[in-house]
This record gives sequence, C-alpha cells and structure tokens, in this order.
Amino acid sequence: MRCEPFEADRVAELADCVFSTLPHTASMEACGALVERGCRVIDFSADYRLRDPNLYAQWYGASHSDVSHLGEAVYGLPEIYGDDIRGARLVANPGCYPTAAILGLAPLAAGDLIELRGIVVDAKSGVSGAGRTPKLAYHFPECNESTQAYAVGTHRHTPEIDQVISEIAGAPAEVVFTPHLVPMDRGIFTTMYVRPKRNFTETELLDTYRGYFGAAPFVRVTTRIPATKDSAGTNFCDVTLRVVRGQIVVLACLDNLIKGAAGTAVQNFNLMHGYPETTALL
Repeated sequence: MRCEPFEADRVAELADCVFSTLPHTASMEACGALVERGCRVIDFSADYRLRDPNLYAQWYGASHSDVSHLGEAVYGLPEIYGDDIRGARLVANPGCYPTAAILGLAPLAAGDLIELRGIVVDAKSGVSGAGRTPKLAYHFPECNESTQAYAVGTHRHTPEIDQVISEIAGAPAEVVFTPHLVPMDRGIFTTMYVRPKRNFTETELLDTYRGYFGAAPFVRVTTRIPATKDSAGTNFCDVTLRVVRGQIVVLACLDNLIKGAAGTAVQNFNLMHGYPETTALL
C-alpha cells in the first residue's frame, strides 16, 4: 500500500501493516506517523537501513528526520534477522545489492573464517535495478551492448553491507563495493573476494554454508556456478564458492525485483504476521 503522510490516520484505520515506497523525506514523515498510530511498516527506502544517523547524513547528504524510530527499525533480511523481524513495528527492507553480498558473506563472517578488511564485492545488475525514473544512461540504445561500472567508491549500499557484516562478525568489517550496469532487464550477479584466516577446502566451506542456511528456504547453496537465469522470477538467492590461490571467491545471484526487493518484503510480512515464511512466494 502506498500512502501520503497526510493519509496516516486513514491508513491506520484500514491496515495494520503498510508497505512504504515513498521518497526519502516523505518516507520518514509517513513511517514515523504510521508506527505511532499502530501500523507495522515495511519501508522500501534506505531511510532506516543505517543505524547511525551520522552515517546516514554522510552517505545520503541529508539529516535523518526520524531518529526516534531509527533506533527501533529492524534490518529486513529474514535469513539474518528473522527473530527480530517477527516482533518489529518498523522493518527496513534491504537493498538488492546488499542482499546478495550479505548472504554471500554471512557464513564466513559468522564463523570468523575470513579477514574482515579488504573484502571485494564486484556486482552486476540489470537495468531495472536503477528504478523507473527515465535517465539517458538507461535508454536501450545507451545501455545495450555495453557494460559500465558506476558510483565507484561512493555507492550508498557500501555502508549497508559494512554494517551488517560487522554485526554478524562482531567486529568492524570493510568492503570495497563496485556495482556495474549490464544490458539485461533483471538480475544481480555478485562475485566476492575474501582472504581466509586459514586454509580451507571447497567441501569444508560449502558444508559451512549448508549448515548456516539450513533453515533458510530461499537460499540455495549449489556446487555449480549459478546464473541469473536460475533465480529470475523467483525469491531464491543462489550461492556457491571456489578456493582460488589461497583466496575464497564467493558467487551469488538473485532477481533484484523479487529477492532483492518485493519478495523479501513479503517474507518479512509473513514473519511479522505468523504466516509460513514461504507463503505466496513459491
């Protein structure tokens, strides 16, 4: 449901859970008002993803106007924060790039298996990841038959990935994140390069991933390298890895419009209301 801030009272009468897709300033005004009126909100903007308002101001160039609710917002990645999401009033639906990167790195970070500095996240996204606003770079003649990196070192999903991996690991993590636009409609393919703290075999690491995601219905740990076609139109994230010259190369892909956005929001809704996590998603 989409609502304007001045409709908060009416929306609260009609629903106890709202999906907010408003732009930043309006989103903060609406979400705060709706939460106070008893609605449980799943917010699609980036306004509640970063826990530190100073970090938000640094990366988004504006002060956070709803700090009181920022502190209670739960990051909406069910595979990591599922227990907290169940009782949350305000859920910050994650970004599509961070979803692939975090799911790819989480088992290694949780097991204290890797160095947390110098993690390289190289990600490719289809054109739909840029949203619906018309821009020259996303017109078919401009982006077809071409691949380009963008926002190198400045992409706003960087601190989002840092934050969650740090929380999983219990120590500061730092990623070098570089997104690329590729000429396809949808899908994200992410390749991550990390240094292990000791030598591992691929079999050991894949077993670690299977154990970590054993109860996660939408993460598929594969032995073969997945393709974006495998997860297109689904809520699945496919993950595998290789050990190459002493480094771990993790490969993950998902549909940016489903697992990277609306599908995860439905997962969050299911958890918040006591439905099976897979309801309406299989």
